[in-house]
Amino acid sequence: TQVKMKSVVVYCGLILAFLSSCTEQAGTDCTQIKTLSPQAASGVYVIQPAGVKAKFKVYCEMRADGGWTVFQKRSGGAVSFRRQWAAYTNGFGNQTQDHWLGLRKIFYLTKDKSKKWTMRVDLWDHEGGTAFAEYKNFRLGNEKTAFKLHVGKYRGNAGDAIRGTYKGTDQNHYGFSTTDRDNDGCSPCIFGDLAETQCTFREGGGWWYSKCGSANLNGDWHPAGEQIGWASGLHWRTWKPPAPYSAKASRMMIKSV
Repeated sequence: TQVKMKSVVVYCGLILAFLSSCTEQAGTDCTQIKTLSPQAASGVYVIQPAGVKAKFKVYCEMRADGGWTVFQKRSGGAVSFRRQWAAYTNGFGNQTQDHWLGLRKIFYLTKDKSKKWTMRVDLWDHEGGTAFAEYKNFRLGNEKTAFKLHVGKYRGNAGDAIRGTYKGTDQNHYGFSTTDRDNDGCSPCIFGDLAETQCTFREGGGWWYSKCGSANLNGDWHPAGEQIGWASGLHWRTWKPPAPYSAKASRMMIKSV
């Protein structure tokens, strides 16, 4: 009986090892995983983009329209997004909770020229409402370009905040900025009687700032009752204007075509 039990344990161990190996080899991104396994549930998966030596974990949001690789999630103030260049480059937080995947990993995903990427922004307000913005042809430049943002055609009901609410604030084709790596084009930027040399000090959190601009979902999180009027926040200024409105939650993710 003991011999049989040992055999069963060894056999089960081999099966689990095989399944674990299969999971690690699941796909280059969440879209491929969903295509290969249509019934796959949302959760953390190990992926390995084409041409990248290292595997890494991502949260896959499995929707009816495909598998989306989540690279930003905010739902509260537990995880600070006031971080410097190294943290935004490498990523921080827990994939099952609030996190930033990392600029380098997003670049690895989107540099595959055989694929085109759609980026989706989901927003939740403090009153129970939601909104979204989608951009075709999303990709990031390499680190030498400060992970320059590229987005194409917009659709959605949250407004095109990346291109801005007024002239001169288009964040498309701008590099990423943090407190220790300034690429925002302010020399300085004038807001009323205030002069700002760095948007990260005013807005909080790293982002693709263009003279500060109309979008920044990496600012300080504000609770209900304190969500309106802050210079720093989870801002998408084409949604719920005119006063700066800080979202209750946000999610940014990409899907390949």
